[in-house]
Amino acid sequence: MSDDAIVVGSGPNGLAAAITLARAGLAVRVLEASERVGGGLRSEPLTLPGFVHDPCSEVFPMGIASPFFRSLPQQSLGVEWVHGQAPLVHALPGGRAVTVHHSLEATAAELGPAADAYRGLVQPTADNWRDLLDSLLGPPFRVPRHPIAMARFGLAGICSSAMVARRFESDEGAHALWAGVAAHLASPLNRPLSAAPALMLLGAAHTTGWPVARGGTGSLTKALVSYLESLGSSVETGRPVRTFSDLPPARATVFDTSPRQLLAILGDRLHGRYRRQLESYRRGAALFKVDYALAGPVPWRASACRLAPTVHLADSYASVAESEATIARGGVPARPFIIVAQPSLFDPTRAPAGKHTLWAYCHIPNGCPVNMTEVIEARIEEVAPGFRDLVLARASRGPADLEHENPNFDGGDFSNGAMDGMQTLFRPALRWDPYATPVTGVSICSAATPPGPGIHGMCGYWAGRSALRRLGIEPGPLRDSPTW
Repeated sequence: MSDDAIVVGSGPNGLAAAITLARAGLAVRVLEASERVGGGLRSEPLTLPGFVHDPCSEVFPMGIASPFFRSLPQQSLGVEWVHGQAPLVHALPGGRAVTVHHSLEATAAELGPAADAYRGLVQPTADNWRDLLDSLLGPPFRVPRHPIAMARFGLAGICSSAMVARRFESDEGAHALWAGVAAHLASPLNRPLSAAPALMLLGAAHTTGWPVARGGTGSLTKALVSYLESLGSSVETGRPVRTFSDLPPARATVFDTSPRQLLAILGDRLHGRYRRQLESYRRGAALFKVDYALAGPVPWRASACRLAPTVHLADSYASVAESEATIARGGVPARPFIIVAQPSLFDPTRAPAGKHTLWAYCHIPNGCPVNMTEVIEARIEEVAPGFRDLVLARASRGPADLEHENPNFDGGDFSNGAMDGMQTLFRPALRWDPYATPVTGVSICSAATPPGPGIHGMCGYWAGRSALRRLGIEPGPLRDSPTW
């Protein structure tokens, strides 16, 4: 007896696709090559007993905002979002810091001469956040439900981050803050469309927040798997799919894989223009990441850094811009932009009493073998003297390690493809339905499809809807679960 649908890969998008198909009444089986479910959405004891680390994603601005996640009965499944007193702090030299507060007005007030510029840029996105999400987290060829709000967002979002940054040149802190948020894209700040993700992240900060999941990221995966199983479907680990013949028969097959993996598995079944587009799909920058077990909280010079789960480290706008441009040229920046997450300040379940976990990473070129541990630690020490004395253990992982753990991270590419130029919108190929492949019944749902990277499950949701329509099943709309 064959399955109705097979999903290859149990990352957040694979599980979202499986749930979307199962909600429509299909019997779905998820095949995961690893012995661990979740892809980039898991928790592990990477350092010492009692310390809970998230090897990949840790903070979820798009997770709590995601229409797909909000449709799930998350609270009844045991998922609890934990917020800091502020979503984000940007640490500057000399013990200074700029804080993104939950309140947009409080943030603008802190920015002094740049207050009006910040308010004018971010307020429209925050005010229309729920209306915009349907379009921002959807495929490109859709008529927006709220065209005026979307058009206003697009006027700024289509610009480069560098162009938008000119609004803040009157204030060094605001200028640096914008650069740090824009650099989450891991792309040069002068690329067109690079302002859009930054606007989305700041819109989230002032509406739904940048929370962590209590108990670790793995709690989200447990919730997704539990819900999928409640719908009568299943997940099998230790089931690699290397060739098309490894697949059980099914009416629909959805791949939560990189384009390179899809090419390898489907082989000569893919040909023509679609194959050429996948072969030319560009990989993005890589991560170098360090997870720490600490004897105490980070001794930040700026007390504001204790307010937020996420802290950015960069001297100025110019330093962030130079760091990302150097990586795009294939070089390793001497002073890279660094993102730090400190979940145990707000979620004590992450570490033994009095102890803490920390997560820090920087961007480097795809596949780069350089060990950045010392660089990251030196940068943290600059803004938090005494940090090194607190380190009980560390786990460092570069691009090769990340790809070994999760083949979707091709060369350490956490975005599943460069987020610049037209590849930001049209991924992995220019098609009316970006989730459908030319192979009958086969789809792709990874972050290589719209709306792209981030823990939101929307790539999987839209791919699931696409697969259902090709089976002649009209999927219903997403609605917020009553448990939210």
